[in-house]
Amino acid sequence: MTFSVYLPPQAKRHKVPVLYWLSGLTCTDDNARTKAGMQRYAAEHGIALVFPDTSPRGGDVPDEADRYDLGQGAGFYVNATQSPWQEHYQMYDYVTQELPDLIEKNLPLLPDVKSISGHSMGGHGALICALKNPQSYQSVSAFSPICNPAQCAWGKGCFSAYLGNDTETWQAYDATALINAGAKFNDILIDQGTGDEFYDDAQLLPENFQTACDNAGQALTLRMQNGYDHSYHFIASFVGEHIAYHAKALKT
Repeated sequence: MTFSVYLPPQAKRHKVPVLYWLSGLTCTDDNARTKAGMQRYAAEHGIALVFPDTSPRGGDVPDEADRYDLGQGAGFYVNATQSPWQEHYQMYDYVTQELPDLIEKNLPLLPDVKSISGHSMGGHGALICALKNPQSYQSVSAFSPICNPAQCAWGKGCFSAYLGNDTETWQAYDATALINAGAKFNDILIDQGTGDEFYDDAQLLPENFQTACDNAGQALTLRMQNGYDHSYHFIASFVGEHIAYHAKALKT
């Protein structure tokens, strides 16, 4: 697996908390590292950043070369159970267990003081990781997350391949379904652009998540940002506010 890490200047003097950033479809660890402008805010707040890849890679790793939304670059942060994906596509365990264990053993990071965020497919990943492990993360946020993958074309395509055709098994990796089933987190921040083509195409479904949170009494701040699209220009515009949000939780 490939990943990138940013350590703030404060890490030269003492251990620091960490924010994990999960990227979206077709992305690698490079996208946020080079496009989001996060490092300046992380340095200001004394937070390390970890950028995992979006899937396993390599010639021996299954892929669908003619599809951008399945296979390498599209791991969807689930533990696959179906052939040929299950051997390598264990992205949920990688993000929540394997990578944090490796990072904390080898870098000057505070143990178990971490938050999580992400974009699009990575926003979906951040939400499910936090909702399934509320004791493991101090805060969670997302940009344009796939909020209800069991009900959108992207999610249905990947979940049926990775998890099989029993849609009940999909619910464990669907943020809206998790809220409906009783999952809780102390607070959730989401930014969604109103000019996002994938929002218009009903791939993201933030209103479904809002309804589930309202019905469950789950604290959610869903900010609809007028005119913004799905790009890293959108993320760069508001990522400073997200990192300040996480910094407050990480330092409490």
